[in-house]
Amino acid sequence: LVAAVAVAGSLAIGGIAAGTSGSGTSGQLLARGTADDKIKTRGNQPFDVVSQTITIQPGGHSGWHSHPGQAIVTIKAGTFTTYAASDDTCTGVVYRPGDVYVDPGYGRAHIARNEGVVPTEVYVTYLDVPVGAPFRIEAPAPGNCPF
Repeated sequence: LVAAVAVAGSLAIGGIAAGTSGSGTSGQLLARGTADDKIKTRGNQPFDVVSQTITIQPGGHSGWHSHPGQAIVTIKAGTFTTYAASDDTCTGVVYRPGDVYVDPGYGRAHIARNEGVVPTEVYVTYLDVPVGAPFRIEAPAPGNCPF
């Protein structure tokens, strides 16, 4: 798990409720497994760890969403700009190849955008996902951002 977290990283494709749709984004599920005897969180209950690779085309975005637990994103190529629904100023934070973004999860709504000119590639590891549950939760646009 530690090795997977070190090389992996927060976006997901597909959701469970109405929210904002992503655009120009594709993802591939790499692996999913249940941690049931070594690391326990969520009230000392087993949880799933999910790994995914995501590509966002220039001008594309993830749509507003959150995750049930933390997500660790490693940027492989391009730029990855995140915006938090809780930020009244809607100020983006830019990540570049080799950077790591840790999404705190647990319902924190955000959007990720490719505001660059080349495709963005990221690796994501989602932690503390309830066993069998979705690792992405759709969220409405917060109203403090123009997108």
